[in-house]
Amino acid sequence: MTKMPFVFYSMMSGWVISVAFLGGTVNVAYANKTSAPEQLLKERFPGVKVASVQEAPMKGLYEVVTEEGRVFYYDPKTDHRFFGEMITKEGRNLSAARRAELAAAKLDRLPIDKAIRIGTGKNIVIEFLDPDCPYCRKSSRFLKKQGDLTRYIFLIPIKEIHPDAERKSKYILCAADKKAAYDEVFSGDLDDRKYEVCNDPMITEILDDHKAIAEEMGVRGTPVFFINKHRVDGANIPQIETLLQNGPS
Repeated sequence: MTKMPFVFYSMMSGWVISVAFLGGTVNVAYANKTSAPEQLLKERFPGVKVASVQEAPMKGLYEVVTEEGRVFYYDPKTDHRFFGEMITKEGRNLSAARRAELAAAKLDRLPIDKAIRIGTGKNIVIEFLDPDCPYCRKSSRFLKKQGDLTRYIFLIPIKEIHPDAERKSKYILCAADKKAAYDEVFSGDLDDRKYEVCNDPMITEILDDHKAIAEEMGVRGTPVFFINKHRVDGANIPQIETLLQNGPS
């Protein structure tokens, strides 16, 4: 089924939805009010792993949160699913705010003991990085110069783009001094020389855990940061700097 991009604007409600939608037909079951929206969604789209369904701010639509942390909108009258951003006329992105709220709740359950820890400062920085991602390295250089940080680093090599990133991730995880190995990798020292990686199945398991945690947190690209529980997508240095200056809430 083809996704069709469009922008929907309601003058009366003041909502803007910039989305792609998957279409359907008029839902007779809903029209006859025989099923609740969540039940209908599960029946019509059994492949969707639904975590929650609730009324969306825009009348007639329902917000759906999947087990993977994705947010989309569902119209039970037509069986349309809307994937994209719900934005108020004032420009507030409600979809992004909702994703941030969900991620913040997940942070409290994050298995932080599985991360690489650097520092002991009051500012808590959780990072999802690919060792060969240039924007990850840019952010790493910036954070290395900052004081008063505790950094928790999860490695998610995207080998389709960076073929050597998985080996570099394992190099860091294998090392007795992970901070030193991290600095080696993210400074580019290993880019043009040979290096050995341990053959330990436990390291593969840890890296798989990092990838699973990233997916659970809704991370689909790198870098992604949670600075004192505030999400930052990409190497947005000014935003990161501001959040660090503001400190923990």
